[in-house]
Amino acid sequence: MDDLTLLAQVEACALDPSLFNHAGHVRLALACLHTASGDADLAAARCCAAIARYATHLDAADKFHWTVTEALVRLLAAGLHEEIARDARACLARHYSAAALAAPQARAHFVAPDLLPLPGCAGALG
Repeated sequence: MDDLTLLAQVEACALDPSLFNHAGHVRLALACLHTASGDADLAAARCCAAIARYATHLDAADKFHWTVTEALVRLLAAGLHEEIARDARACLARHYSAAALAAPQARAHFVAPDLLPLPGCAGALG
């Protein structure tokens, strides 16, 4: 399945959940970036909305993490595809402390990084 089909199936809540793993998350983010012509703000909003809806549909809303998803979209928009594919956690750890990502508000909405700013992302640290 190509990335745009993956996006359509997630948005329609029709994707087999076994196909949505870390690689699927990255592919979905790339599809959102593609359809938004590289605009990280639009891509992040679409990707987060799609995954949140899909997770809710699967009765797994507690598994969705808004900040992680948006940060990954923004890092992918900055061209860090290989790094994200290899070790997304390490990429996130450069920008966010474990405590910041563990905070309940980071799951519910985007929280600015507390270590290093994300590329192309407005907003103060912390």
